[in-house]
Amino acid sequence: MSAAAEITASKKTVHLIHRIVVQRVQRLTTGMVRVVFGGEGLDGFVSSGIGDEYLRVFFPASQRDEPVLPFPTDDGYWDYPEGVTPAEMRTYTVRGWDEAARELTIDFVVHDGGIAAAWALDTRPGDVVGVNTPRGLYAPPADIRWQLLVADATGLPAAARLAETAPAGVRTRIVLEVASAEDEQHLALPAGAELHWVHGGNGHGPTRLAEIVASAELPDGPGYVWVAGETRATRGVRKHLRHTLGLPASAYKVIGYWTEGAEEWRDRFDALSDEDRARLSALWDVEEGTDAESITDAYEAELEKLGL
Repeated sequence: MSAAAEITASKKTVHLIHRIVVQRVQRLTTGMVRVVFGGEGLDGFVSSGIGDEYLRVFFPASQRDEPVLPFPTDDGYWDYPEGVTPAEMRTYTVRGWDEAARELTIDFVVHDGGIAAAWALDTRPGDVVGVNTPRGLYAPPADIRWQLLVADATGLPAAARLAETAPAGVRTRIVLEVASAEDEQHLALPAGAELHWVHGGNGHGPTRLAEIVASAELPDGPGYVWVAGETRATRGVRKHLRHTLGLPASAYKVIGYWTEGAEEWRDRFDALSDEDRARLSALWDVEEGTDAESITDAYEAELEKLGL
């Protein structure tokens, strides 16, 4: 396949699958590895410019192999030829994109086990992965005067990038939960940004994300709350913002980046009856324009009833 497989998902948006090559590797902390990618495969790479933009990373079957990259489909996704084993794929946020140098930076949370973590711990210049075109979720109203960014280690790269690129005049407070003091990083934040580190969570103990948001004193005036971390914790955060504080959907974005005990969760989900799965799926089968937050309310309520 060519360095970049092209797909047109709409008249205005061209999506690409890129073959990218490791240029540099840096161990930021005990729990995070930074990988800078380059190569001709980044020709045509289009960043959304949104600080929490995310993409899929397609990994090779073994560390030094070429990844088996998918081909684009007409609906804006991808597929593999019949009989070809799909590459292992994980979702990551973009830590940085240098268009002039054509370099893409991704920070990997590393730990025991896991396809992506194992790859990042062993990677070196010359290794190859694939990525698709990124898209972002951060979408504050244009008139915000302040923003609160809260994340655990998985959301740290996106939260840091959002803080570093905060709109001029917007008061930014960033609270990051990492496992220990050894996992804190130096962040080059703009003047006036307020940074706080909290230790715990991240699979090493109970997360405090919900507590952090619930105890935060939100400033007066229009603002935006962005939170990313463990899925069950972010469910509680979203309920607080939407139902306790009554914020409009335009005033917050809450994203579950990972699930603690994911294998056990998946096993329980796979054990659901066909009726339960059909009911969950039907919640999203609604007319275009239906309020997404109301659908999420119903979906999360069903998951909780099912013990998920």
